[in-house]
Amino acid sequence: MIGANHFKGGGSAFCDEMEQKHGQRPLFIPCGITDIGALQAAIATASDAHGPVTILVNNAANDKRHTTAEVTEEFWDWSQAINLKAYFFGCQAVMPGMASAGGGSIINFSSISYMMGNAGYPSYTSANAGITGMTRSLAREFGPDRIRVNALAPGWVLTEKQMDMWASPEALAAHLERQCLKDHLSPRDVVDTTLFLASDASRMMTGQAVVVDGGVVTTG
Repeated sequence: MIGANHFKGGGSAFCDEMEQKHGQRPLFIPCGITDIGALQAAIATASDAHGPVTILVNNAANDKRHTTAEVTEEFWDWSQAINLKAYFFGCQAVMPGMASAGGGSIINFSSISYMMGNAGYPSYTSANAGITGMTRSLAREFGPDRIRVNALAPGWVLTEKQMDMWASPEALAAHLERQCLKDHLSPRDVVDTTLFLASDASRMMTGQAVVVDGGVVTTG
């Protein structure tokens, strides 16, 4: 598990909890993912400890709200570095090890925000559209080595951050009205789909954008 530097304390607490529950301690590697050299080194450390990485879940993101008028070149580069650039170089870093291991699965987290045409964070939606395009290209390139590459696009998952910052009763009610399934999404809904894409149950799925949103958008 590779996490942002500011999450170091939280990572230790998580590892303590998992060790207590399951008898095995996860390897947590603090890393600023916008530092590509550090990201590559972290993946190498994980490979040295556990062998080639055969499952990669790219799920770092920052959806800070902004308008087009206020975006500076510095903000754009910062946003793309987190939301897209790190994904690409993460995929690049694990590809040789996955190929040597006979295959693997890469799951790139995207978002339905760009599919909905949402305003309020154009740099973020641009990056997420880019993740889907990158996923399809890498699936084609990596396929001969039995490496699957899929995108997972969650809807509005009610995490602690979402509840604290944006989930007013009015906003929740309006979004639920757009869903076919009238239950709010929880983190577990996304975890289960991630496990499916990582497992052999999806062994012939690649290059796909899998949406978990209760039926707000449709693909195909």
